[in-house]
Amino acid sequence: MKTLRKTSLVSMLIALSFLIGCKDKVQSNQDVDESVNVSYTEEDLYRPSLHFTPKEAWMNDPNGMFYYNGYYHLYFQHYPDGNVWGPMHWGHAISTDMVTWKEMPIAIFPDEKGYIFSGSAVVDVNNTSGFGKGGGQPIIAMFTYHDVEGEKAGKTNYQSQAIAYSLDEGQTFTKYSGNPVIKNPDIKDFRDPKIVWDSIHEKWLMVLAAGQKIMFYSSSNLKDWKLESDFGDGIGAHGGVWECPDFFPMVVQGTDEIKWVLLVSINPGGPNGGSATQYFVGDFDGKQFTIDPSFEKDLNSSEHKSIWIDYGRDNYAGVTWANIPDTDGRKLFMGWMSNWHYAQDVPTETWRSAMTVAREVELKKNETGYRLLSKPIKELTNYRSTKYKKENVAIKGDTKIIASDDIDLASAEVNFNISDLKDKGFTFKLTNKEGDTLAFGYNNSDESFFVDRRKSGKTDFSEKFASHVSKAKRTSLNPDLTGTIILDKTSIELFFDNGETVMTEIFFPNSPFDKLSIEPNDQEFVLGNIEIHKLNIN
Repeated sequence: MKTLRKTSLVSMLIALSFLIGCKDKVQSNQDVDESVNVSYTEEDLYRPSLHFTPKEAWMNDPNGMFYYNGYYHLYFQHYPDGNVWGPMHWGHAISTDMVTWKEMPIAIFPDEKGYIFSGSAVVDVNNTSGFGKGGGQPIIAMFTYHDVEGEKAGKTNYQSQAIAYSLDEGQTFTKYSGNPVIKNPDIKDFRDPKIVWDSIHEKWLMVLAAGQKIMFYSSSNLKDWKLESDFGDGIGAHGGVWECPDFFPMVVQGTDEIKWVLLVSINPGGPNGGSATQYFVGDFDGKQFTIDPSFEKDLNSSEHKSIWIDYGRDNYAGVTWANIPDTDGRKLFMGWMSNWHYAQDVPTETWRSAMTVAREVELKKNETGYRLLSKPIKELTNYRSTKYKKENVAIKGDTKIIASDDIDLASAEVNFNISDLKDKGFTFKLTNKEGDTLAFGYNNSDESFFVDRRKSGKTDFSEKFASHVSKAKRTSLNPDLTGTIILDKTSIELFFDNGETVMTEIFFPNSPFDKLSIEPNDQEFVLGNIEIHKLNIN
């Protein structure tokens, strides 16, 4: 447990709550007699260790993420009275490292104006809103009011934008008396405001999903907003409604060049079906966003006319944290680890859904153009324990890498590399004594990464869950392949080529996977090295 900073009285109270709420998890290393039938509870099998889940009930999109006084705040779409989608609230959790989370009381409740849909939160450092008192820095949340009665009545203007402010570091919020701050201009899907402080043009910016486009607004005080422009007509993937945007500047790796990145989630229309998040790279003059010509060329040549932050089927509505200190400097991201095709049907009853691990996002430019790179946050390495490492492993047939006798694969980090990939293909397999198999790897025939969960355990709860193998075209031209794998009971997060191609998928085995093996697709090859760490969450 990290030492908690002594700041304001509110921070101390949050710290006390955090400490009280963190219970030690007992890790058992006892051998299990295979002749004895072991019964697993839902908690044993499916409650993740490394990923945030609500204690109970429904969760979807991450909302309002910001950092302040030593704590990362995560809000989320939450229906506390059921395990399927319902009247939306903003749930709340805090963490000192984005790995171990403490769930807090619900932060924002629905009211007579509607449900509380997705949005964002910022630290109003200079009190531009005027809500701060005595020199304090208020937290401003902006969200979408969803008027369910108006929707039922067939109106199109049933969504509007509102704000609320917190004077106790995000624990409780007071809704602004002047809401809505942006009325609906007669657009059916008009939601998910994401605020960012634009230090280049010195004003607040907000991006908003509006049907099949993104609208850009600006403000000096977070209360009065001016429409500047819109973006999206004929650009990118449009197989479903555009949702949950994010917008921020980034320095291109190894240069002084600054580019702006726009994230746009879409449902359905993802590269492997259902929900997914595309992105665009370009320039912003304070009013208008324009795609970089090289990136636009890349879009036009891609299969879906879009480039995705994650090609798996279970990373949606992801956004970045606000107020990360300059001394840190990272762009930190987290998504909802599910898919609207089956999110309400997955075989958990106490709770539904988890978030991805927090990720650091970077921007690079190479022969293929601009690309976002994603990697697990460095804080995860603090949870490493048992280590397994092998070098120059000859892969001739189905080759066992490790079993649970060596390292518990329920929560683990795997790093590997293959030199001079050329025409080599491979398949990793996670298996258990029930005969369940999760397969993933690289197909040399079509130069694509894949995840195959068709035989991974429980799949019949939805015909769309395991209907096909997920694929992602390899874009890196590097002859060597690197990979990082994050495993956690019911999820796999694959980061290939230093995070240039990412795939996240969930699964529900009938018993824990206890063996990892690899086999060549066609020809023998050498696995340069593989290193596996058990990840312990205490």
